Amino acid sequence: MAEKEPPLSHQPGVTTPPPEFSAFAAFDVADDPADVLTRLEERIAAVHEAGAATVTVAVGASLFDERFGLAGEKPRLLSSMPAFPNDVLSAADCHGDLLFQIGAPKAAHVDAVLGDLEKVGLKRRWRMDGFRQENTKTAAGLPSTRNLFGFREGAGNPDPADAPLMERLVWAEEGEPAWAAGGTYAVVRVIRFAVELWNRDPAARQEQIVGRHRSDGSPLAGGPEEARFDYTADPDGLTTPLDSHIRRADPRTPASEQHRILRRSYSYRRGEGDQGLIFVCFQRDPEQGFAATQRRLAGEALDHYVLPFGGGYWFVPPTVAALATVTTG
Repeated sequence: MAEKEPPLSHQPGVTTPPPEFSAFAAFDVADDPADVLTRLEERIAAVHEAGAATVTVAVGASLFDERFGLAGEKPRLLSSMPAFPNDVLSAADCHGDLLFQIGAPKAAHVDAVLGDLEKVGLKRRWRMDGFRQENTKTAAGLPSTRNLFGFREGAGNPDPADAPLMERLVWAEEGEPAWAAGGTYAVVRVIRFAVELWNRDPAARQEQIVGRHRSDGSPLAGGPEEARFDYTADPDGLTTPLDSHIRRADPRTPASEQHRILRRSYSYRRGEGDQGLIFVCFQRDPEQGFAATQRRLAGEALDHYVLPFGGGYWFVPPTVAALATVTTG
């Protein structure tokens, strides 16, 4: 009998439980990436050995440009994030050769780890610090938090503990370079919330805009928060408005099933007028996952209250060592 293939490795920070604090920092690589990644691998191993934080490293499309001769190793579906309707993207807050997602139970741990990793010779492009307010679990035992609009974030998320489901929705294998098998595509979107404007609306109006009850995250269509329902009994949007966020994001049709993504978002606050959401999601295919969903959201009622201005597309390799091997040629 042939031996079974060993399970693929995956970096933490995708399907592992999200900690209360996280920083997202993008960098440009000025020196030899092989040297940078080797030093990063050593420092990250020490961080994980200490157990106070987790580090997830991702690569942007720009790392595979003409500078380092890596074009032939570029993940098959990796590109730069385009602007979508309602976006006002700031160049200073978008893209990057590398992205670090650093998570820890205390913000001080995040700061210390990021400060150490920056010593390997990187030029910081941007940084966003996030927190998961009321970091709890849903009735189904899934990670949950409330965003700054007061609604539960990640309702209806696929279960990250369901390995077969994650293989189908998250982990990339087919058609990728050998080093990338077991990785995933990450999308980060930094979205400013008009919290003061939002708070002027009564809860009933907010629920119509989102398509869920504010109290417990349950859908207006009925059932518990994690219900996999459809809208066949509500074709005209009398219960769940046709322009509500939940209905635009996932119309609950057989075709939209392939567009499901794993969300892992954080709130951010940099001042009274600059607060919102660091939207983070993972998928096998960013076009079939995030982009298909985002195009459906154009013109949703929530557009009046949100302003996406930063972020990017990245590929999360299975391990930092796998990527370091590629850059050494």
